[in-house]
Amino acid sequence: MNTIRADRSGLHDDLDAVEGLAGWLGFPVDDGDLAAFRALRQALRDLAAVLTDDTRAIAAGRDLDRAVAAVNDAVRRAVVWPQIGVVDGELRGHAVTDASPADRVLAATATEAVELFTGAGRLLLRACLAPGCVLYFVQDHPRREWCSPACGNRVRAARHYRRVTSRRVGD
Repeated sequence: MNTIRADRSGLHDDLDAVEGLAGWLGFPVDDGDLAAFRALRQALRDLAAVLTDDTRAIAAGRDLDRAVAAVNDAVRRAVVWPQIGVVDGELRGHAVTDASPADRVLAATATEAVELFTGAGRLLLRACLAPGCVLYFVQDHPRREWCSPACGNRVRAARHYRRVTSRRVGD
């Protein structure tokens, strides 16, 4: 979800080209893989927006039905089945799939998303409400309010700036 990020210079997309996805995954991919990962990312962001009641502009236009269908489609792209083998005279089980490496990662990501969005973790999912931030995070501490220390620092600095300038105006 967080391969879209924002900073002072604007919004950045780590999956804006095949090269970005290949760099992120660490192996070659094609345009079809890029389209599949971008579709899954949008679906995950839509689901996160629904679960967090995200009101930021970046979360507008979410489509719950399309998001659910996209995640379910991604999970099915790498069907895995158990196999038994013999290693050093002992029976061992292992998983097998005939999916491409990109489809395996896509399906694994979608599977983790199903677990996050339908499990207890969904109650800890948050949208970072720092000005300009577009990220989601799992609140792993009760006092955590931001996706990163940088966002927290920006909010505290802005609060301090408002406090100082309002005193100057009142002087």
